[in-house]
Amino acid sequence: MDKVKVLEKYLPAEAAPLIARWIDYFKCEFKISRNRNSKFGDYRSPYGGKGHRISVNYDLNPYAFLVTTVHEFAHLHTWNEHKQKAKPHGTEWKNNFKKMMQPFFEKEIFPADVKKAIINYLDNPAASSCSDLNLYRSLRKYDPPKASEAILTVEKIPLKALFKLKDGRVFRKDEKLRKRFKCTEVATKRIYLFSPVAEVELIEGATAA
Repeated sequence: MDKVKVLEKYLPAEAAPLIARWIDYFKCEFKISRNRNSKFGDYRSPYGGKGHRISVNYDLNPYAFLVTTVHEFAHLHTWNEHKQKAKPHGTEWKNNFKKMMQPFFEKEIFPADVKKAIINYLDNPAASSCSDLNLYRSLRKYDPPKASEAILTVEKIPLKALFKLKDGRVFRKDEKLRKRFKCTEVATKRIYLFSPVAEVELIEGATAA
């Protein structure tokens, strides 16, 4: 099937032709991936006979899918220019991300609130769009209603409540440390730091001392 037609199923239709051109221009293997709880997308540089590889979660709403796609292509472009000499989310990547986002601003693809959140994020883009809570929440507003109703995040569950991840591991929510919540894995007693917007499943009625 034509790349543009496939991409139109996942991101805003007006953005699909440019993303399709990037895939061809950069000779990139572009994969629409299963949901991954820890990340929206991924970039792999050429290695072992394989070229550039990008994957983006299939279940993102169109605006989140587009932001993630541009984020990963900025990694690719930065690798082409600097190889391993540039930090993964250093100045070079930030500049490329800003430049590569511009065509989509010019096409007025994003709703006003999402565009504003992206511009704020672009002032100092972080490692991932879900680590910027303002951008994450702006993008989340455009999830399908049923999907957003089913989502429970760490910040919304009570202190000391137990929750589990999709892989079945169970954690206790502990205190907040600056921007993240300290959580203890029940089985191993190991401490992990969770983003406030990490998606989890509450174990109803269960709390731990």
